[in-house]
Amino acid sequence: MDSPGSDSAARSSVIDSLKGCTLAGVRIPKEELRKTITVPEYLRLAMKDAIEAKNVSGGKRHFEATHVEGSEPLEPAEAPLVVFVNSKSGGRHGPELKARLQDLMGEEQVFDLSVVKPHEFVEYGLGCLEKFASLGDSCAKETREKLRVVVAGGDGTVGWALGCLGKLHEQDRQPIPPTAIIPLGTGNDLSRSFGWGGSFPFNWKSAIKRTLDRASNGPTCHLDSWNLLISMPAGEKMETPHSLKPTEEVSLDQGLEIEGELPEKVCCYDGVFYNYFSIGMDAQVAYGFHHLRNEKPYLAQGPISNKIIYSGYSCKQGWFFTPCITDPNLRGLNNIVRMHIKKFNCSEWEQIPIPSSVRSLVALNLHNYGSGRNPWGNLKPDYLEKRGFVEAQADDGLLEIFGLKHGWHASFVMAELISAKHIAQAAALRLELRGGEWKEAFMQMDGEPWKLPMSKDYTTVVEIKRVPFQSVMISGE
Repeated sequence: MDSPGSDSAARSSVIDSLKGCTLAGVRIPKEELRKTITVPEYLRLAMKDAIEAKNVSGGKRHFEATHVEGSEPLEPAEAPLVVFVNSKSGGRHGPELKARLQDLMGEEQVFDLSVVKPHEFVEYGLGCLEKFASLGDSCAKETREKLRVVVAGGDGTVGWALGCLGKLHEQDRQPIPPTAIIPLGTGNDLSRSFGWGGSFPFNWKSAIKRTLDRASNGPTCHLDSWNLLISMPAGEKMETPHSLKPTEEVSLDQGLEIEGELPEKVCCYDGVFYNYFSIGMDAQVAYGFHHLRNEKPYLAQGPISNKIIYSGYSCKQGWFFTPCITDPNLRGLNNIVRMHIKKFNCSEWEQIPIPSSVRSLVALNLHNYGSGRNPWGNLKPDYLEKRGFVEAQADDGLLEIFGLKHGWHASFVMAELISAKHIAQAAALRLELRGGEWKEAFMQMDGEPWKLPMSKDYTTVVEIKRVPFQSVMISGE
């Protein structure tokens, strides 16, 4: 039987879709929209050539052909857009959506992510505009300054694009293009959080015009992102998700002494998340489902079938029914995890006990989690004051840390009948894992799960700290 949250999620999804079915999209004249968002042809072609050549000067011939003696300078678009499309998302709509977008703007402004990666656009496409601007091209300069990005895909695709745009901060290449979203994934929690809806609209052909119009003139807001670092004993093999990369070393905070013995040699991993990180039973279920879907893709044909299979797999894994209470794999996380946090505007680490009943620990950045649910809840001012909490925001520099006890508890939380078990709000988080009888722990961030092998003799450290700059988002509301 579906949990109470399934009906609420279905209603939310339908409402989100109906919001996209307004006649507002029809009233936007196609030619007027095209004129507003289309980059001048010579710049589109120059960026395309630069990306293909992997050289910022790869499109120089277009600059030379346009800037001949006596020629009038070209006018930039009022609100230039580029779109990244994950054509594999959105079922059969992916390729159709790409064609529709190309019809509404310059074809070269629509990038299929299977062909052009976001980091290639950032390095060579934007680099080409910056190169032209340095040569005195005012049209290229203004286009670079006004440019906005639309990502058509799920949360993972959006996070990928935001991570690549974030490199502009590190390279001091300002401004950072703000990002809008066309939701094509299953959960679409990032899309929901910034007013772009939770599902692909029924009348998408006309709704796309409205989306592009809102993307071109919507107000901007900010989003925190979080850096996750893992230091574990060397020699252990770990299959990592796309969002987690091996690195030579990680810089752990030296202000806290690690309990337990550290190995002489470590292997390290580094990644960024925007929505959540979790450890425990929920991640174990997600890991099993992820591998089942990869092995038998015919079972997962869309969001609804995915959720049905996911629910069934949850029962099988013991998330709802515990076969043996003494099985060490089913005990609370407090047996293997020691948690410290830093509170807002505080440099000292504080140890926070994990309740023995908690089998899943979640550090949440957004209001939306698990297809639009709010497990932290809308807490009353008296309760916030009593616990020393503040109202949760996506740009407040804090993670909301809560616990889930078991599948039934999680179901009531996800149905928003109760709140999760509030544990802390943190500006930084450190988890120290020690194996004992546990051979492995399961983790996930932003929907990508992995299995972390644990040593019986040495401590594994997971540290989460805020990225020092924020992503710039476009509000769709």
